[in-house]
Amino acid sequence: MHSVSVKNVSLNFGAASVLKNMNLDVEEGEFIVLLGPSGCGKSTLLNCLAGLLELSEGQIFIKGKNVTWAEPSERGIGMVFQSYALYPQMTVRGNLSFGLKIAGLPKEEIQKRVERASEILQIGPLLDRKPGALSGGQRQRVAIGRALVRDVDVFLFDEPLSNLDAKLRGELRVEIKRLHERLKNTMVYVTHDQIEALTLADRIAVMKGGVIQQLDDPQTIYNRPSNLFVAGFIGSPSMNMLHGEIKNGVFHGKDDLLVDLRGYEGGTQVDRAKAILGFRPEHITIVDTAEPGRTIPAIVEIDEHLGADALLWLEAAGQQVCVRIPVEGRLAAGTKVHLRLDMGKASIFDSVNEQRV
Repeated sequence: MHSVSVKNVSLNFGAASVLKNMNLDVEEGEFIVLLGPSGCGKSTLLNCLAGLLELSEGQIFIKGKNVTWAEPSERGIGMVFQSYALYPQMTVRGNLSFGLKIAGLPKEEIQKRVERASEILQIGPLLDRKPGALSGGQRQRVAIGRALVRDVDVFLFDEPLSNLDAKLRGELRVEIKRLHERLKNTMVYVTHDQIEALTLADRIAVMKGGVIQQLDDPQTIYNRPSNLFVAGFIGSPSMNMLHGEIKNGVFHGKDDLLVDLRGYEGGTQVDRAKAILGFRPEHITIVDTAEPGRTIPAIVEIDEHLGADALLWLEAAGQQVCVRIPVEGRLAAGTKVHLRLDMGKASIFDSVNEQRV
């Protein structure tokens, strides 16, 4: 039995189709991330799971129970929103316990759950403060705690870290991962931040236009994107793309570029009249001499220092290419180099249907 099942779900707002025949199974205790750009339908799907939106078609099951028409309070879910949505006149303790009081739980049980949540989230010293006296990170911990005290099977997170600065996002990302490893509850997490997705998820559902483009573990999503959209969306900087054609196992690009595809995991029998050769910045080595069929001539345009490493932006085969290098290997603009690709980690896409070859 799956923890959460989305079966043939569609959602329309008038003539606009937001979710299109969506199917998704989330395993017990799994941390799954819905990732995609604004307007792709990820938050809409989460709101459907929570019971905040009524489906146009399809069904939703939680722990084997059909909750398609159930009220949010009857679904056994706890939700953490992008905004903290805390009661400003209540203390942290009051915010954590309010929903439990409304549900009629005994005072002893409420106290037990509040203490447990405050211990897990390390907010014990804050219980008697009001939200106005808390930092953004502390408020988000309280918002997570309010879902945690409900003692539910499934937690839903709707971009909970997007209002925080970079340092706090990094810290709370670790806390959420630690929380999942400790509780082992099912968690469905919405974000447009690929770093959050890659570091938190057991599996990532990359979405576009109300459709899941690829559902897989982070390593597979990153190394073997199923189509051009996933390849371009995942990775910072994004994957380099060279346009050309493939004949007899050789990629033919602009400016008479020839790249031997031997070593490509999909094999060399991938002739395409229109093809795209993709490779990530860290899968390129800079060499001094040309190796016919194995290297690409390039000219350095910009050297971007990032601290721990650097990015070189180059012109190659009439297109812009990015290479990640150690800071010790930085090169001046105008330097002529040769780029050797790791074909075992490359990606090839059909230019017409944009699918991985």
